[in-house]
Amino acid sequence: MERKSRFSQWLRRPKSGSDGDETDTGSAAARGREDLLLAAADAGFPIAPAAHPSGYGCSCERIGCPTPGRHPVSFGWQTVATTDRDKVAAWVRTLPQANFITSTGIAHDVLDVPAEAGRTALERLEAASVELGPVSLSGAGIGDGRMLFYTATRGTPDDEDEWWPCELDCHPETMDEHPGLRWHCRGSYVLLPPSRLPGDRPAVSWLRGPERPLPDPLTLLETLTDACAEFIGRTPDHETTAWPIGR
Repeated sequence: MERKSRFSQWLRRPKSGSDGDETDTGSAAARGREDLLLAAADAGFPIAPAAHPSGYGCSCERIGCPTPGRHPVSFGWQTVATTDRDKVAAWVRTLPQANFITSTGIAHDVLDVPAEAGRTALERLEAASVELGPVSLSGAGIGDGRMLFYTATRGTPDDEDEWWPCELDCHPETMDEHPGLRWHCRGSYVLLPPSRLPGDRPAVSWLRGPERPLPDPLTLLETLTDACAEFIGRTPDHETTAWPIGR
């Protein structure tokens, strides 16, 4: 209960204030960043370090990185990802600029939709009193912003023919067009708040915190797909967006 209360207080906390000097502000931001990531670890989300923006580029050494600041730093991110609080806290403190990802298809899946479609779906789901889990927003206010709905996972069924890895749809660093819904399951990942995006793009933030129980994805799927269909119908010239979070 104490962790949940602290997390709720952080979500309501102003981004900046007039009290204190720059050092105090920086320390508060660092503590808030750690609180947010530890809250995700406490919720059971496997976490691993990711690259961070460097101007409009990426901190990685890849020339022309197609997803700057939005990919893991380790090729073994699926085995590196952990919910261990001490490990996550150590990463946060030793990697002060790093973004972080959560590996999907282990403890949770993520339904990832255009931000505009997500807002429509969110209103409809709340009006219908559908139980929502954690929801995050990436790149709010821009054309390729995304809204991410965290759900329970199908995991690894006994019969492998019943489910599929996300790589069958798209590998995490491709530039294929995905204007509609993406279901992040096995073999995929998403950026966790409070990750930063390149340039002046808004950061990744929580709309509904990770302390919420994870709903069955099928309770959200129809509303999300309907909202995406309406969104695509209104935007026939939708720009190509980089997966998983946008360009």
